[in-house]
Amino acid sequence: MSIKYRIALLFACLVTIILALVSVSVYFFSVKERHDAFRRRLKNRAGTTANVYAGIKDYSTQVLQKMDAAGVASLYNKSVTIIERDNSLRYQYSDRPGDSIFLTPVLIGQAKLEKEYYFNYKNKQAVAVYFPDNADSFIVVVAAEDSDGREYLFQLREILWISTALAALLSFAAGFVFAKSLIRPMSTITKEVDLITSNNLSQRIETTSKKDELNKLALTFNHLLDRLQESFSTQRRFISNASHELSTPLTSISSQLEVALQRERNETEYREVLMSVHDDVLELQQLTRSLLEIAKAGSQGNIELTEVRMDEVLFKVIRDIEKHNASFTVQLELDEFPDDEKLLTVFGNGNLLYIALKNIIENGCKYADKNVSIVSASFSNEGAMISVFNNGDIIAEADIQNIFQPFFRTDSARAKPGFGLGLTLARRIVALHQGSLKVSSDPAAGTRFTLKFSSILQKS
Repeated sequence: MSIKYRIALLFACLVTIILALVSVSVYFFSVKERHDAFRRRLKNRAGTTANVYAGIKDYSTQVLQKMDAAGVASLYNKSVTIIERDNSLRYQYSDRPGDSIFLTPVLIGQAKLEKEYYFNYKNKQAVAVYFPDNADSFIVVVAAEDSDGREYLFQLREILWISTALAALLSFAAGFVFAKSLIRPMSTITKEVDLITSNNLSQRIETTSKKDELNKLALTFNHLLDRLQESFSTQRRFISNASHELSTPLTSISSQLEVALQRERNETEYREVLMSVHDDVLELQQLTRSLLEIAKAGSQGNIELTEVRMDEVLFKVIRDIEKHNASFTVQLELDEFPDDEKLLTVFGNGNLLYIALKNIIENGCKYADKNVSIVSASFSNEGAMISVFNNGDIIAEADIQNIFQPFFRTDSARAKPGFGLGLTLARRIVALHQGSLKVSSDPAAGTRFTLKFSSILQKS
């Protein structure tokens, strides 16, 4: 069942239930009002009969006979009975012969006890009213059928049933029209979303100036599409660049092996070919490792976060860089160490932080004059701040926005070994640790990379 039919049905059910409750209430109070009104009529007739009987006792039976016979229309199928003090029958009248009321001693006693005693007699409603008198007390009993009340309640039931049924149908129709108008924008959104594919992520859902839930839904979809489009674009660009970079060493290896196998060669020539192929394999291995590290850094679910001492990671990075690159020099400048060791600690992955710092500091040495990079570190309540400075090649303002893109290399960097993946990997790792990485470069101040990480004290 579609949502518009469900909304219409729910709306109709709610209206029907509410109207049914109202109808039951109306019928209940109507029954009570008719019942009370008919009792008042019986009591009034009993009072009139008692006044006539008490006023002219000598001729009261003849007068009452005429009065009861003349007032047929006032009460339908009425019966009137008067019982004297000694429980003897004094007067009796009935519109239908043989339909008079005969009071039992129990009924007479109940009337004397309650003064006004209402009861049902056959299919009639009746009242026995006791009129006490020191000289001569008596009981007047009046009974009649409330045929008008029954007819009225029967017609009221029919009206209420028909009204409830019509209201249910009308409310369903109105609910359907309302639901259709409500669902129309959602149908439009669905049709627009169906037009969006992986090859057509530029399509957007039309929004309005209204600040309702549907417009918020459209805006949310558009924001999602923006992120997906950016992700797909980055992925396509990465795959294209990775394919090109991976094909370069593979092509070199294949070409060298083909040339080597074209004729017989001596041991020295084979050794030279193997050494060249070995260099290409190492380059391919390094490129593949970098690509895998980028893929790992992009998956937060695979990263285990623990407490990491940033000073220890920094010392290890500097030691390994100078150990494996004899021409590189790293000058470390440290502020005063804080008394609280937790200010030196961040939540993170030690291996990934090592990779990020190593890539940035190695780049600083690689592109610096005399391969010297200056690293300064400070630790405070706000967290750890590490700055990597060199005064070598300057990064153009236009290139600063692109240096973190995979495989991007500036013109001055193309002559240096590398793949253009180090800064991409470093930025992703820093982002995973909810840190920041900024770069500034100009001829006067040199090039500076600044990394900031929050301490565990600040996060707690």
